[in-house]
Amino acid sequence: MTPLLQVEHLSKHYEGRRSLIERMTGVPHTVVRAVNDVSLSVGKGEILGLIGESGCGKSTLGRAILRLNEPNAGKVTFDGTDVTALDPLALKNMRRRMQIIFQDPYASLNPRRTVAEIVGLPLKLHGLASGEEARAITARIVERVGLKANQLDRYPHQFSGGQRQRIGIARALVSNPEFIVCDEPVSALDVSIQAQIIALLLELKREMGLTYLFISHDISVIGYLSDRVAVMYLGEIVEMGPVEDVLANPRHPYTQSLLSAVPEIEPKGRRARVRLAGDLPSPLNPPAGCKFHTRCPLAIDICRVREPVSESVGPGHQAACHRLAEGLNLLDGAGA
Repeated sequence: MTPLLQVEHLSKHYEGRRSLIERMTGVPHTVVRAVNDVSLSVGKGEILGLIGESGCGKSTLGRAILRLNEPNAGKVTFDGTDVTALDPLALKNMRRRMQIIFQDPYASLNPRRTVAEIVGLPLKLHGLASGEEARAITARIVERVGLKANQLDRYPHQFSGGQRQRIGIARALVSNPEFIVCDEPVSALDVSIQAQIIALLLELKREMGLTYLFISHDISVIGYLSDRVAVMYLGEIVEMGPVEDVLANPRHPYTQSLLSAVPEIEPKGRRARVRLAGDLPSPLNPPAGCKFHTRCPLAIDICRVREPVSESVGPGHQAACHRLAEGLNLLDGAGA
């Protein structure tokens, strides 16, 4: 099956800030490698979960796919169209089909605009509707996400966090897109509200035939929602495959460490807790070789000098680790 979205060798790097003295003395820019040579695909109607620690580049990848942040290298193909080659007008038209739900429901809404203006803006920008027709469409989509049509003339500060996120979802849906980047859409919400928003997103996917790239740092949410999962570490994909396979048989030590941190109700049979040494390295100065070797209990000499290549470890399941053939699993205490 031809994927709806194909990402090939995508990279997004930023120039680090320099002090006045550094600029005067000609010190070169440092480079932040936020996303580095990432390749993935998403099939039509699929949910691909993207997981990793804060700062690993998940949100930057989602924004680079939509060209909200221009990538430095690589290619994004959506439904056969090279998105990275589109001119501004063609990109504007493409964005009707590719939308995003932002993480922060407080910062992502203009406090000076009403709900009707916020949600209806895509209709105006894309020339899809205007006047009373636009208001009627806006009212329908607002009601579909769980709000009321009589709230259209209210402002964001008059709503709770969960209601604001529903407004953000309505704004993403009003242009009838096919693909949505869900950038940690529930991480800023209370747990009870998270469950409501997740259920809403699943209902909308079924009703509208949507395709999601769902970004999260919560592996339990990813396991519940996703068809496949991609695990990201320091700007790179280290493991990817069907969610059942990855969660049941994680092959990369980083994925194993993420799974070990998931709370379990029953103490009997609880997984071994994998405690990683140190913090996530800075993307300003990533380690040589395998990016994970500075924290990995299984690291050996080759990990420090040679970057591993992603290998197949099962149907549709890939991982990048020098010790895959040994079948080591930190959840069983291997390498401890």
